[in-house]
Amino acid sequence: MQDGPEYAYAQVASHIEERIAIGDLAPGARLPGERALAEEYGVALGTIRSALDVLRKKELVITTPSKGTFIAREQAQ
Repeated sequence: MQDGPEYAYAQVASHIEERIAIGDLAPGARLPGERALAEEYGVALGTIRSALDVLRKKELVITTPSKGTFIAREQAQ
């Protein structure tokens, strides 16, 4: 995570967005659970939820209740 004025959730969302853009996270791939992501990024669970909300609004990920969060099949440009 970078230091600076950007909020932690925005940093996490940007990092995941970059991973999608370079193909590290392929369309249809399932993201780790929220708790695992929080541990991976060293942030609070609420921070991860906010980051995922940003990614959902950009149509980069889709969250299905009881199934998880997946990379969208078609990337919004």
